[in-house]
Amino acid sequence: MAALLQTDLPDFQLLSRGKVRDVYATSSPDHLLFVATDRISVYDVVLNSGIPDKGKLLTSISLFWFEKLKHIIPNHLVTVNIDEMPDEVREYREQLEDRTMLVRKAKIVPIEAIVRGYITGELIRSAWAEYQKSQTVCGIPIPERMEESQKFPTPIFTPSTKAEQGAHDENISPEKAAQLIGQDLFDRIQAASLQLYMAAAEYAESCGLILADTKFEFGLVPSASAGQDELILVDEVLTPDSSRYWPRDQYEPGKGQPSFDKQYVRNALTAAGYRKGLESGPNANGKGWGIDDIVIEGTRKRYKEAEQMLKSLHS
Repeated sequence: MAALLQTDLPDFQLLSRGKVRDVYATSSPDHLLFVATDRISVYDVVLNSGIPDKGKLLTSISLFWFEKLKHIIPNHLVTVNIDEMPDEVREYREQLEDRTMLVRKAKIVPIEAIVRGYITGELIRSAWAEYQKSQTVCGIPIPERMEESQKFPTPIFTPSTKAEQGAHDENISPEKAAQLIGQDLFDRIQAASLQLYMAAAEYAESCGLILADTKFEFGLVPSASAGQDELILVDEVLTPDSSRYWPRDQYEPGKGQPSFDKQYVRNALTAAGYRKGLESGPNANGKGWGIDDIVIEGTRKRYKEAEQMLKSLHS
């Protein structure tokens, strides 16, 4: 089974090729085509190996959460049914089936909205490393004597910049984020993010999963009524690419946890010699970083297991 690393839709205008998604314009001026490829990025670096069907799993999990959380905030999803998309999409059904969303066009808010329920390390810029140095997370004071992977008394909101591909996102303080996007919009995003996280964490726990942390992205669309634009949830949501899931029955604070996310790939890459400054590959060979077949299959298995556990109560 081959991984789809790049889409080829010559009849469409490619607007962006991100770490995972290819985004195209459509014949509808109000809609975009979001295609989840099988690319995988680690430390903001896109690897030259893909995970077969990863894009389909990400799309499936996002669809599940968009539906489950739509009572909290609307989202950008229009349809995943190829037959309900503009006519020109159907020609590329083989590439696009099960990995494509037709979405509302939105003005993207230029921060990533990160919510942390547990103090931990690598996935979303290491909260644990900062805490050990300064007893803070993203500048926010944290109680004394916490252990690695321990649950926070209450979830915390820690925004970051939204970097271009190849650049690194950076943690910023809530005050800096408010300066970037305005206090009112910041307050709306913080409230929505915390509410989304708490609802998702409660459900995930009922499925045997701990949602340790996650990141959301938001956009603005014209409101039906006069006044401020409507805030909506965009991109993917609560996937193993954007979140850290731990098996609840193996949880043990005081150490790192087994997980159903990219940490497995990150560990393999680190063991192979990756470090900041070597983004282009060992000895700057320009060939980029890859992972072997065992890591590829192990990652696919973990993503699939997370999907199955999340949907277990609906089967």
